[in-house]
Amino acid sequence: MRPSRLAMRPYTCLQCLTRTRPVFRRPTTATTTQTPRIASLHNSSRFLQQQQQSSDSPALVSRPSIAPKPVVDIKHIRQNPDLYAQNCIERNYHQQATYPQRINDLHAQWQAKQREARSLRERSNILRRQLTDPGSIRDENADTIAAGTKFLTRDELIAEARKLKSLLSTIEAEETRILSEIESLALAIPNLTSEDSPRGPEPKLLSLINEHPEPVPSASDRVWRSHVHIGNELGLLDFASAGTTSGWGWYFLLDEAAQLEQALIAYALDLAVRSGWRQVSPPSMVYSHIASACGFQPRDQNGETQIYTLAQSVDDAARGKPELSMAGTSEIPLAGMHASKSLLCPGDISEFSPLKYVAVSRCYRAEAGSRGLETKGLYRVHEFTKVELFGWTYPSLDSATDVFNEIVDLQTDLLSSLGLHCRVLEMPTHDLGASATRKIDIEAFFPSRRERNEGWGEVTSASICTDYQARRLATRVKGEDGKMIEGGYPFTVNGTAMAVPRVLAALLENGWDEETGTVVIPEVLRGWMGGKERIGPKPPTKKGLGVGV
Repeated sequence: MRPSRLAMRPYTCLQCLTRTRPVFRRPTTATTTQTPRIASLHNSSRFLQQQQQSSDSPALVSRPSIAPKPVVDIKHIRQNPDLYAQNCIERNYHQQATYPQRINDLHAQWQAKQREARSLRERSNILRRQLTDPGSIRDENADTIAAGTKFLTRDELIAEARKLKSLLSTIEAEETRILSEIESLALAIPNLTSEDSPRGPEPKLLSLINEHPEPVPSASDRVWRSHVHIGNELGLLDFASAGTTSGWGWYFLLDEAAQLEQALIAYALDLAVRSGWRQVSPPSMVYSHIASACGFQPRDQNGETQIYTLAQSVDDAARGKPELSMAGTSEIPLAGMHASKSLLCPGDISEFSPLKYVAVSRCYRAEAGSRGLETKGLYRVHEFTKVELFGWTYPSLDSATDVFNEIVDLQTDLLSSLGLHCRVLEMPTHDLGASATRKIDIEAFFPSRRERNEGWGEVTSASICTDYQARRLATRVKGEDGKMIEGGYPFTVNGTAMAVPRVLAALLENGWDEETGTVVIPEVLRGWMGGKERIGPKPPTKKGLGVGV
């Protein structure tokens, strides 16, 4: 059987058939200076650019080519809009509560565009066949009759094809815009909340650590001092000089305070490593898109700056060079270690060992707004040292909870051995960050804060983030056969082992002895303090070079 003439001809796409030769123009003698275009960076605090979109949607921004491609479960959001909306309301994310319905509306628009584009492509195919081999189109061809192209000349067919090409290009651009907005909305929705988290603003008391140093304040004659007073009295803290060098929110630790900082770090690391956590020394600067994927945004819901970003030159921004931020916690670089990677799961799930990391790093927080202004001393500062615990677990809540409980137990052991009176709280929905499904805080008693929150102040925190961070970092779990396992995305867990400034402040205040004017050093730290048991006043300074006033 002889093949048709259409089958014998090489395939030529419609775009090639309608393509015209480029027109070459003689360059003009005048030179034109082009203004470099500022690249729109992913979640950049400087170059975040608003696109044409509804006012109730987050800004659409381009993602650097090196950034992990997030894989948010948009289908689950579309199928459960009320669940996600209620979850946002319970977390006090009122603007985001409108996003699930907006996603469904946009999805309906996208489907309509898909149908419109499909119709145009079918018509384009008919035109292509007519242009390629007019003789192959018979009179009874219903498609040709329906398309209204049967009696068109070749020039008219080419003109119609170009028109369709332009329409398709417009529709495809609109489809891309809609999908980008859907993804942007989905990324802004917080994680679903655990059933263990109390709804509303009030936490749930789980347990207490150590005895309260002043159970009945009215019957006590103990003299309390703030760590700021103690630090100045013993020459341990210098906020004035730090104000000159760096501004409000920075500090100098001197003598035993600097030694105590290193002792707390060494003690926390020693306990974590002996408990099976792998020690890591992470970078302090991270790409802003990695911080965003972990749930840390340049600005909070009130528009206040949260993290420091490094200024870019116009040339770097125009080239699309990714923006860098100062890490607010080593949770960010530790999570980024496995971005766009796959973790291997053995055939036997019981043999899957969670990846557990412990890291000490300097942390940088902008602390803008009233939160920073309402606190003095070491409690809320812009730069501090923290020992962080971070774990990747099998994608199941049971596996994540096991590591989560291990973190809380380690935190409890650390604070208990330091002699601090603390309370362990199951945090409510109003205090959950975007990534956490559940969070437990441990608050220590600060005598100087008795007029604020009855003296309690947060010193550690632990969170389960399920697959929220893994999906945004494109971190997967694959079996030995190279295929993704059920669940696909590992769960992440994080917690503070030691937030040095706050614990140091609590030790100064709770260890203060008014009668001797000294601070008692916890026994577990004395090995890193040269065997010293107390921090006391400095001996008189000898004559010679000293510090001016």
